[in-house]
Amino acid sequence: MENKYVKIKVWDLPIRIFHWTMVMLMALLWWSAEVGEMQWHQIFAYSLLILIVFRLIWGVFGSDTAKFNHFVHRPNVVVRYLKDVRAAGVQVVPGHNPLGGYMVVLLIAMVSLQLISGLFATDEIFTEGPLFSYVSSSTSAALTTVHKLNFNLILGLSVLHVVAIIVHAIKGDKLVGAMLSGYKKVPQDRLSSVAATQLQFKPAWLALVFVMGLAGVVVTFLIWPIVQVL
Repeated sequence: MENKYVKIKVWDLPIRIFHWTMVMLMALLWWSAEVGEMQWHQIFAYSLLILIVFRLIWGVFGSDTAKFNHFVHRPNVVVRYLKDVRAAGVQVVPGHNPLGGYMVVLLIAMVSLQLISGLFATDEIFTEGPLFSYVSSSTSAALTTVHKLNFNLILGLSVLHVVAIIVHAIKGDKLVGAMLSGYKKVPQDRLSSVAATQLQFKPAWLALVFVMGLAGVVVTFLIWPIVQVL
């Protein structure tokens, strides 16, 4: 019997823009650090700061699939999910699955650590983080080391994330397509018990209000002073 598919909306526009903009900014941050363009590195970092703080806000006040309480579950739920996957294969779910939710939180935490450590870091030549003068030289040196090493950990997690996406694609869960279009084409017999038709999505203008407010603060106090000396 031919399996029937249902097309469901799983991601709103703000989450999709956040995801692909973060990928772009991480690449630009790596490039700017490699070629020594530290003023641009700071601008890209502060732009990423806007994104991360927005994601934290949207994780509380945003659309259902963006909310942390929608995809961050107790460990026993994750264990049960893994057992179900082993027994019946990958289950297509609206939004992040229980294991993927932990990856999202870990990546946000690691990127946040990268941003925070960068605020106190120095290259000991031309560039210092905006909070460099508030800590001792030894503390700044330690945070600079964290800043350098943590980026490698982020790269490792990113590779793991890509591998997971490939595995899901092979098993029939097209994650990249959903993050581009916002919709998943789901076999009815593989849709989890989550009631996808009951998902609520917040308007994009609300996300824009949050982003513009955050951008105004960051641009005024962090980015504009750098732009003036470029």
